[in-house]
Amino acid sequence: MITATATATEMQNNFGRYLNLVMSGQEIIVTKNGREVGRFIPKDATVSYLTDSLTGILKEDYDLDAVKAESMRAKYGSVD
Repeated sequence: MITATATATEMQNNFGRYLNLVMSGQEIIVTKNGREVGRFIPKDATVSYLTDSLTGILKEDYDLDAVKAESMRAKYGSVD
């Protein structure tokens, strides 16, 4: 997938242009003050994007109950 970068102002002022780029399969990274704040991606890429993001998590062998308990300890301290 081809990726382009646009500032939030460029995106606002030229939305139609960026919409056409996304419709043609490109991904647009939106920045504000030099920091990435979002991505504008084709609809067909959303499932792939989410799946790729979760691949590492889903392939790991972990104990869900242990993960939940650790999360509770991190959030609330000792839970006895």
